[in-house]
Amino acid sequence: MNDITKTLCPYCGVGCGLEVLPPAQRGKATKRDDLGNPIWQVRGDRSHPSSQGMVCVKGATIAESLDKDRLLYPMIRESLDRPFRRASWDEALDLIVTRLQAVQQQLGPQGICMYGSGQLQTEDYYIAQKLLKGFLKTNNFDSNSRLCMSSAVVGYQQSLGSDGPPCCYEDLEQTDFAFLIGTNAAECHPIAFNRLRKYHKRNPRVKMVVVDPRRTATAEAADLHLAIKPGTDIDLLNGIAYLLMQWGAIHAPFIDECTSHFPEFAQLISEYTPERVAQRCDIPLDSLEEVARYWAESEKTISLWSMGMNQSSEGTAKVRSLINLHLMTGTIGKPGCGPFSLTGQPNAMGGRESGGLSSLLPGYRSVKNPVHRAEVEAFWGLPPGQISPQPGYTAGEMVQALETGGIGLLWVVATNPVVSLPDLERAKAALARSPFTIVQDAYYPTETTEFAHVLLPAAQWGEKTGTMTNSERVVTLCQAFRPPKGEAKPDWEIFAEVARRLGFGDRFTYPNSAAVYAEYVQITQGRVCDLSGLSHELLADGPIQWPYGSLEKHFDPQPNREPNKRLYTHFRFPTPDGRARFGAYHSRGLAEPPDPDYPLVLTTGRLYGHWHTQTRTGRIEKIQQMYPQAFIEIHPRDALKLGVVENDWVDVQSRRGKSRFAVKVTKAIAPGTVFVPMHWGSLWAENAEANALTHSESCPDSSQPELKACAVQLSKVKSEFVEMGTVGSPSLIAKH
Repeated sequence: MNDITKTLCPYCGVGCGLEVLPPAQRGKATKRDDLGNPIWQVRGDRSHPSSQGMVCVKGATIAESLDKDRLLYPMIRESLDRPFRRASWDEALDLIVTRLQAVQQQLGPQGICMYGSGQLQTEDYYIAQKLLKGFLKTNNFDSNSRLCMSSAVVGYQQSLGSDGPPCCYEDLEQTDFAFLIGTNAAECHPIAFNRLRKYHKRNPRVKMVVVDPRRTATAEAADLHLAIKPGTDIDLLNGIAYLLMQWGAIHAPFIDECTSHFPEFAQLISEYTPERVAQRCDIPLDSLEEVARYWAESEKTISLWSMGMNQSSEGTAKVRSLINLHLMTGTIGKPGCGPFSLTGQPNAMGGRESGGLSSLLPGYRSVKNPVHRAEVEAFWGLPPGQISPQPGYTAGEMVQALETGGIGLLWVVATNPVVSLPDLERAKAALARSPFTIVQDAYYPTETTEFAHVLLPAAQWGEKTGTMTNSERVVTLCQAFRPPKGEAKPDWEIFAEVARRLGFGDRFTYPNSAAVYAEYVQITQGRVCDLSGLSHELLADGPIQWPYGSLEKHFDPQPNREPNKRLYTHFRFPTPDGRARFGAYHSRGLAEPPDPDYPLVLTTGRLYGHWHTQTRTGRIEKIQQMYPQAFIEIHPRDALKLGVVENDWVDVQSRRGKSRFAVKVTKAIAPGTVFVPMHWGSLWAENAEANALTHSESCPDSSQPELKACAVQLSKVKSEFVEMGTVGSPSLIAKH
C-alpha cells in the first residue's frame, strides 16, 4: 500500500519500526479519540531489523496522543504570576533574540543555557549544537540524557576509548550467557528483551542472570535472580572478577595484547573474596559462585544494563567494573558478546553522536580536545578559538547557576525537568528564579510550562521528518505523515530561525531537514560514529547501522551489512595505544545510606505502559486505566512493622521532601527497600512526585545523579484523611 508511512516509535531506545496508516481505511470504521479526532492507525514494521514487527502498548497507542492538549501557537507572559497571552511567531522570536543579545552583553555566553531531550531528532540536536556551541560561544547545552545515559557514555569512553555500544540485537540471539544488571528490560525495553527471552526459552543451555533488588518481570524470566543490596553492584562485579582470577578463567592473550592497566585491577580485586562479597551484597555464597561459573564457562557472554547502573554517584565506576569482566574474558567484538548499554530514550544515541551533552561536540568529539575544537570550527567556518574549551553546565549545574543568578536565559526543549530532575523542590525554586525561560514543546500544559515566560509550539512525532539512532546504532528515517498541529514548527527550524535573526543567516539556511542531515553526517567522517555515507534518500529505503562511511556507500549500500554490526571486531580500540583499559574501583556504596531516622532505601523506575513524565502516555486512556494511581512497593516484613496493608496510604519522607502513595505489599521487593514509579508529576496526582524525595549527589565523572537510591521513612496515613479525600486525588490535568 502506498499510503503507509514508515517511521520509528518515539519512546524508548529499542527503536522499534512502525508503519502508520491514515485514519480512513476502505471498509473499516474510522477510530476516533474522545475529542472526535480521527486516530491514525499504527502497527509494527516487520521489515525493521531491530524490532521485526513487534510493538509494545506504548508504540501501539502512540497516535492516540497526537491531538490531545497540544500547544498550538506561541504564548508570552511578562512574569510568572501573569497569564499567558497568544503571540505571533515574529513577536516571540524577536523577544527571544532581544533577550539573547541582552544576556550576552550582561553575563556573556555563559549566561545562556539550553536543556534538550533524547526525544529530539538528530537534525534538531545538530542545529542546536551549531547555534549554541559554535555561534553563541557557549557549551551550555545539556539534555535529559544526563539523567539516564551519561555514565554509560563516560564508561565507554574511559574503558574503550569512545562512546558507542559495541553490540547489536543479534547478539541477544547468539549468546551463551546473558548477564542483566540494573535493568528491568522486560518493562523498559520490552521488544529487545522479547528477542532475548524467546531465544533463551528455545535454548536450555543458554543462561540468564538478572541482578536487581526487585524481582521484576525481567528477573522472573531468569535462571538466577540476585537481589543484591542497593549500592553493592561494584562489590558483586569485583567478586565475580576475583573468582574468575582464582579459577584461571581469563583470556590471558587478549589481556596481554589488547588491554592495559590489568595489574592494578588484579591487585584491587584480590580484596573481594567470595565470603566478603556475599555478605556485603546480602546474597547466598553459592549464588555468587554460580553466576561466576556462568561467566567462566561461557564462550559468548553479553551484559545488559540501564538506569540501575547509570543513575548512581558511582555510575561510571559501575559501568567500567562491568566492562572489566568482558576484558578479562575477551568477550567483546565477537558475536554474542559484549557490554551493551540499553539506551533510555529514542534518540539519546543520536544526541550523543551530534554532541548533545555539555562536554561533547559532534562526531563523538570533546570540547576539551583542541584538535576536536579546531576540526569543528573549520567545518562550521568559525574563527580559530571560538568554541569554548570549557565544558558547559550539566543539568545539575544549571540548577546551581540559576540559584546564584548566573543564567539569564534558559531554553527547555522537548522535556519536562519539573518532574524528572532530582531534589525537585530545590529545582523548582531555582527555575522560579530564572529571569527568562523558554519552553518549547508539543504539549500544554506540562509541569514545566508553569515556569515559562515564552511557550513555543513544536511539531512532534509524525509531523516532521528526521532521523533517530537506537541502542544498537541503527539509524531510521522518521517520516512525517501529517502537517504540524496549529502553528507548530520542527525544532530545528525554530533554532535556525533564531540564528538567522541573530545575524548568522548564511550559515543556517536549509531548505529542509534532509539538507541539515547532509551537512551533519560529513562532520562524523572518520570518527567511530561515522555516518558520512548516510542520507535521507538512502535511509528512505530502510534503516542502516553505523559505522557507514562515505566510501562504503558506493560499494555496498545495503542496510545492516555484517561488518557494521559490531564495533572492535579487530580488537583494537580508539585509545592512544589501541588498547582497552581496565579500571580499578573500590565500592563506595550509596551516597545516602539508610540510618535510624531514615531506615529504608527508596528506589525508583519506569513501568511498562508509561513513558517518563506522562506528557504523552498520561493522555492515552488505555494506559491511564493500566495504572490508575501512583503506588509504593513494600515487602510484607516492612509492611507489618508499619502496620499497613494493601491499598493503605503512606507518607514517604526524605531529608528533602514528602510524597504520598498507595501501598502495594509484595515479596518482589527486598526487605529494607521500597520502590516508587517515577512518572507522576503534579498534573497527574497530588503529592506523588518520586523526585521530591531523591537527592542530587552525582557521579564525579559523568555528573549523572543518583536517582536510584535515597534514604526515606514511611508513616501510615490516618484513615480519616483518606475518607476526606485528601489522598488519591484524580488527575489534575482536567483543571487546565
